[in-house]
Amino acid sequence: MNHRSQKLADLLKLSRELGNPRAPLAILGEGNTSARLSDDRLLVKASGSTLATLTAKDVVECRTAALLDMLDMELSDAEVEKGLLASRVNPGDPKPSVESLFHAWLLAVPGVEFVAHAHPPMVNSVLCSPRAREFATKRLFPDEIVCCDVEAVLVPYVDPGLPLARAIRARVKQFIQKYSRPPRVVLLQNHGVITVGRTTESVLAAMLMAEKAAGIWLGAATLGGPVFMSPKQVARISTRADEAFRRARLEK
Repeated sequence: MNHRSQKLADLLKLSRELGNPRAPLAILGEGNTSARLSDDRLLVKASGSTLATLTAKDVVECRTAALLDMLDMELSDAEVEKGLLASRVNPGDPKPSVESLFHAWLLAVPGVEFVAHAHPPMVNSVLCSPRAREFATKRLFPDEIVCCDVEAVLVPYVDPGLPLARAIRARVKQFIQKYSRPPRVVLLQNHGVITVGRTTESVLAAMLMAEKAAGIWLGAATLGGPVFMSPKQVARISTRADEAFRRARLEK
């Protein structure tokens, strides 16, 4: 299997896991996924397709530079649509998701090979509350740190498409400047979750763990909590050799 075929197979598997109705992280046409092919090529879910039933014909190969260039232009909605269509390698392919703009930027970050975006209901319960920042910046248990890092990026609500891609770029740059690595989780207030990683396993693990953490957070909130781990405890888990080994296995 060549490089492109393997990336496509991995992307389809990830997409169907995210759309699995037994764990409704994304239903109907919600969510999108992407994979890096090279410095100037990416694969991304087509607009309107469904993650649970995604097939090769629902995946579009795009020119990364064509999408990245749009981030620094003042464009109308119609011009964004035109730009998305122009980014396709094969003009007969369906239209790429409007969120291809943030996918392109995230896939250009060193160490990121796959990106997933979904709308997990428990995470969104917290993201639609006044306590979203608390959920993003504090940690409840060790596995949350291993899979989702010491904190997540929180992006205040902005209009999907070009404004959202720009907001994600700005907030992720701040995270990289602080930690010298890309985040594992980006939380979009009143919207959903993005997870990134070198492998589909790490991307899926971060998404599932974020949803588990939100469920625990909500349960603890009904009992007078949550009680968060201290910064010292979080730092200890994030630097333990055994936890680093577990984290590294997800990235292979």
